[in-house]
Amino acid sequence: MIHKKLKDFPEDFLWGASTSAYQVEGAWNEDGKGLSVMDVGNHPEDVTDFKVASDHYHNYKEDVALMAEMGFKTYRFSIAWTRIIPEGTGEVNQKGIDFYSNLIDELLKHDIEPLVTMYHFDLPLALQEKGGWENRETVDAFVDYAEVLFDEYGDRVKYWLTINEQNMMILHGDALGLLEGDPDNVQKGLYQSNHHMLVAQSKVFDLCHQKVEGGKIGPAPNISTIYPASSKPEDVLAANNYSAIRNWLYLDAAVFGRYNATAWSFMEEKGITPEIKDGDLEILKAGNPDFIAFNFYTSESVEGDFDGENSKSNFTGDQQVVDNEPGFYRRHQNENLETTDFGWEIDPVGFRTTLRKIYSRYNLPLIVTENGLGAYDKLEDDETINDDYRIDYLRKHIKQVQLAITDGVEVFGYSPWSAIDLVSTHQGINKRYGFIYVNRDEFDLKDMRRIRKKSFYWYQNVIESNGQEL
Repeated sequence: MIHKKLKDFPEDFLWGASTSAYQVEGAWNEDGKGLSVMDVGNHPEDVTDFKVASDHYHNYKEDVALMAEMGFKTYRFSIAWTRIIPEGTGEVNQKGIDFYSNLIDELLKHDIEPLVTMYHFDLPLALQEKGGWENRETVDAFVDYAEVLFDEYGDRVKYWLTINEQNMMILHGDALGLLEGDPDNVQKGLYQSNHHMLVAQSKVFDLCHQKVEGGKIGPAPNISTIYPASSKPEDVLAANNYSAIRNWLYLDAAVFGRYNATAWSFMEEKGITPEIKDGDLEILKAGNPDFIAFNFYTSESVEGDFDGENSKSNFTGDQQVVDNEPGFYRRHQNENLETTDFGWEIDPVGFRTTLRKIYSRYNLPLIVTENGLGAYDKLEDDETINDDYRIDYLRKHIKQVQLAITDGVEVFGYSPWSAIDLVSTHQGINKRYGFIYVNRDEFDLKDMRRIRKKSFYWYQNVIESNGQEL
């Protein structure tokens, strides 16, 4: 669709950027914080852990001041469950309560709207040792945790996200510290965990509306347009399969309160359908999100793999290869797209398509909560970081947001990944995403200085012009 004139971004558009607690805060064992699965996860020998990260915990005032200098209208961050309730259940840690209260106040002082993610991969280790999300008791633990957050911060926080990238936790559980027990039953356990997350999320939707006056809440999955590798009907069918299993399973449950039929058929075929207790489907039906937040980095392509005999994929990108499901779909490298240094395909037009697909399907306002380029940034001798490649990536994607708005999609915010350099879940600190450089290496902490990248000034101008100057 070609438009003669593009619509402007809304006047109250929420420009910002995102982080997560375990990737940015550091202070992993300070002030009463408990251990999470990310604190004790297995990290490659050549990749840093999350113990110091960007040390945002001790530098949040400086970091927020830099966000304000960029002109942020919102900051999407996550709260570490283990700072609030160290064991996942039981005693509340007042020092953890105070840290986030101070962070929220600092944001509001600079007229930055807090956008809070309740759970971003970092399940309390004490709950994991009791079975994690596979244990039904974790549903109640999450609801109790959410109630503490609403009670403590609901007077100042109006925008809430429940669970970050729930679909990635199910598809990539091995990468996120969620796998326990018999390997033959891992997938079944993951989909049982998924069901419990869906139930917990729906309960928290309702709780937010009860506890937070004017509060708005939504899910935050990672959603991607799925292309068939060719026009072969088998490839088109595979793309339909993968879209259901990767995307719509999670959002259909969150918005419509029901399981996606194709995804349920997949689970039946694999023998991994979850146990659904009496009343669960009613709980799902009762949950009503106010908006959909979603993360987008890349589109994905698949081909048909229905004989199950040829399971080899030509796909070379990191993290995603494990998605192959013989008999349902097989990942395919899209030869029409460029890739990042880490093998992620770059598809701005696919971003527009994704925005349109989500809005057409659910008719709820959308906010982008992650979108960005991980790269090996270089600090020059004159203390500059010339990340033109990041500017180019973001410019193209923001233009597609404007095109989607012109298409009729209701988008109310854009918070790319990430506000500041942080420790990537899989590739450490050297895979940098931020507008702000943190002066440290994988194992040499140096002085941790904050240095504005070229993209810092570019994004400052984008916000100041409300997206008119890209």
